[in-house]
Amino acid sequence: MSDFCNRLQQLKKDNNLLQKTIAIDNGLSLRAYQYYERGEREPSLSTLISLANYFNVSLDYLVGRTDKPEINK
Repeated sequence: MSDFCNRLQQLKKDNNLLQKTIAIDNGLSLRAYQYYERGEREPSLSTLISLANYFNVSLDYLVGRTDKPEINK
């Protein structure tokens, strides 16, 4: 499973969220979010940004390029 999938699942768990909640809050269908979490589809850049903002983590963290979730500004 990809780092992105693992990070999504872990962030969901850490924040005690449901897939449905994350999907609705990010303007996604439940099925689309499930595809992303299972690694069956890759999200668009705008969806990646939306998810990173939602979880307040950097894009690099979300996609597995770093283990530091902090956003560099």
